[in-house]
Amino acid sequence: MTKRLLAAALVAGFLAACVASALQFALTSPLILAAEKYEAAEAIVPTHHAFANPLIVLAHAGHDPGGEPQWQPAPGLPRLAFTALATLVSGVGYALLLGAVLVAAGREVTPSEALKFGIGGFLAASLAPAVGLPPELPGIAAAALESRQLWWVATATATAAGLYLVAIRRGPVAIGLGLVLIAAPHVWGAPHGPEDISAMPPVYAAQFAARSLAIGFAFWAVLGLAFGWAWGAVAGPNGVTRRSEVAA
Repeated sequence: MTKRLLAAALVAGFLAACVASALQFALTSPLILAAEKYEAAEAIVPTHHAFANPLIVLAHAGHDPGGEPQWQPAPGLPRLAFTALATLVSGVGYALLLGAVLVAAGREVTPSEALKFGIGGFLAASLAPAVGLPPELPGIAAAALESRQLWWVATATATAAGLYLVAIRRGPVAIGLGLVLIAAPHVWGAPHGPEDISAMPPVYAAQFAARSLAIGFAFWAVLGLAFGWAWGAVAGPNGVTRRSEVAA
């Protein structure tokens, strides 16, 4: 079973990363490059603003609190390669988590069932955190990275648990508790930085947030479908798991 889970996660993560990387390069990378020009012109100390959507990985230069520039890959192919590699690692990790949840929940692993859980992953890891912390371009003032990370983890965890109670456990008590968990991080409120005015056109930020969420949805949809397909592909004849996999 472990080998089957790992094999399906590798296939699903690779396919989802390929789709997401292609969409990133076509839709969000041009916006990032344009935003960096405004950032350099305004001499704003940059931070990593994409944590609201961990799928969108920026190979973007930054500075530590002491003002020292952080390492960054060279522009062009090296930067694209590092971004694609980070997306691939994230894809495999999310696929493993998706498969583990499917198996732990006792669900039959099929493309349609895995797609449902994939959409749930999008809601928990991308959409819900984006309500409070939308994906942001470089050069936009933001709260401290640690506080945003903590809020994202809490929001993703609470949303995932809430969706599990509402969609799987059901029942009046479970649904009520699930809705409370989903709403709690937003009632508490996301951390926000100073409201500095940027020379960057607002349309860039709006396009980046919308495109990032669209890419996130495509990523999770492909991840779910590919995992369900790969899970069946590594089974024996008639969809029966090989004895060696059972032993594992």
